Amino acid sequence: MSATRTQVYLTDEQRRRIDELSESEGLSLAEIVRRALDHYLDASVPDAGQSLTATFGAIPDMVGPDRSEWDRD
Repeated sequence: MSATRTQVYLTDEQRRRIDELSESEGLSLAEIVRRALDHYLDASVPDAGQSLTATFGAIPDMVGPDRSEWDRD
């Protein structure tokens, strides 16, 4: 794995909780932060299929442009 060194500031509470997790899971602080960041980044990428399904038919009375306007220059 290629990695770069990055410095971040944590609150006392965040550091305490990460230290507890590190001890109980047997993982380094860096590994916990990497996993948390991966989880956050994966969750923040919208799924286009889910978005389309969730919004399909959301404006049932919408009238789109007439076909004659499609080829307008």
